[in-house]
Amino acid sequence: MAAINAAGYSADLSSPTNHPLRALIRAELAKRNIPSLAPIKDFFDRHRKKNDTLELSQYISFALSCSGPPTFAFKQRDVEIPPDVSGMQELSGLLAAFYQEANIENLWKRYQPVIDRYLARYHEPVTEAVLAVNGYLRQITSGFKGRRFQIFIELQAGPNQIQTRSYGNEYTIVVTPSPDPRIFDLRHAYLHYLLDALATRNLEVLNRKKGLVDHAMRAQGLNDNYKEDFLLLVTESLIKAVEARLDRKPAMVQDALREGYILAPYFAEALPAYEKQEQSMMLYYTEMVQAIDLVKEDKRLTGVEFNKQPTERAARTVTVLAPAPAPLTGAAKTLADADELFGSRTQDPGYVEKAKNLYLAALEQTDKKTMHAAAYYGLGRIAALQKDPESAERMFQKTLELEPEPPVKAWALVYLGRLSQAAGEREQALKYFEDAVKVDGASKMALEQAQQGVQQSAKK
Repeated sequence: MAAINAAGYSADLSSPTNHPLRALIRAELAKRNIPSLAPIKDFFDRHRKKNDTLELSQYISFALSCSGPPTFAFKQRDVEIPPDVSGMQELSGLLAAFYQEANIENLWKRYQPVIDRYLARYHEPVTEAVLAVNGYLRQITSGFKGRRFQIFIELQAGPNQIQTRSYGNEYTIVVTPSPDPRIFDLRHAYLHYLLDALATRNLEVLNRKKGLVDHAMRAQGLNDNYKEDFLLLVTESLIKAVEARLDRKPAMVQDALREGYILAPYFAEALPAYEKQEQSMMLYYTEMVQAIDLVKEDKRLTGVEFNKQPTERAARTVTVLAPAPAPLTGAAKTLADADELFGSRTQDPGYVEKAKNLYLAALEQTDKKTMHAAAYYGLGRIAALQKDPESAERMFQKTLELEPEPPVKAWALVYLGRLSQAAGEREQALKYFEDAVKVDGASKMALEQAQQGVQQSAKK
């Protein structure tokens, strides 16, 4: 962002909503002799877009696709690079030079307190919003194994923008300066992060309801993305209904319907029944979408007068989604079903044994070490739950011997640390926890538990 500001990015530069940091860094860089700036300006001119929002969008996509300093190389293989940055490879070398020549590391350190103060505006309300959503959906953790939800605040960008990226297992929101924190929009994005996957898992069920999309085609103000992607339309409709329940504003449902979110009324009627039962949304979702009555909904929607213009939003939004992943099959589906069953903590007394059998079945269905590691990790958690520390330790050690994904590796180390603590082996516990802290790609919760374990083990 420092580079493109210096190269000519001037979107909404005179707006009072800009954060002062943007002007400060622009002024500092203007005083410096930066040899790489001329080719960066040339690159910027060659990649101009028809409006400021799209122009910023490509650079956000680039930033989220590259490894950062000092090389700024792409993290993905060529075939996985997002389409909007496929022609931007040369920027990596230019940024690597700019980073050194402009001494960006020093600027970052100097202005870190300014950034931290702005981030503090978001911390508590975002935490409360996430907890409220997790509570309503009965979500035990923030998402699914191997997936990550991230929020970035970018103070050098033009104000009042919200940009969303979904690349593989990474779901990222980038928010630019605004008069008030964009908590509603961030909560909305978090709901997408949790509910999009449920729609994908229920693709076959939802495809049987797809005829209703003809009504959405009449909604002139509805974005074409929702008309072309029925799963996205279903999820957005459900989110509108959930938001109406969370905010205790039932009128929001009819507003959503007039915008073209045709299933918002159905979900608004279905959610009270969900609230009265004990299953999580992850488990209840299938039953809820199976119950959509095509005849009833067709009758409801036939007389609806949709808005002729899009609803005005306080912020400009850009959403870039990767193609929807194919439904899980084979061992991957068996593991997902086992994780879902074990994590649900249902009242079925046999759910632990059923989950155990699924993990064992996954071992038979594939030779992939990563999946074997995930299965042994699941078996280790079951052994720990059943108070069988010897078996649990054996399963977690087996996990580490294979090729576990970073989140699985970190948690396996945390569990081994806890088992060592319980056995009075303080030094061994400390080593496990320290190793967990070092795992690149560990989940936030695993890191917190590992750091807590380090502190506890070091005190004794």
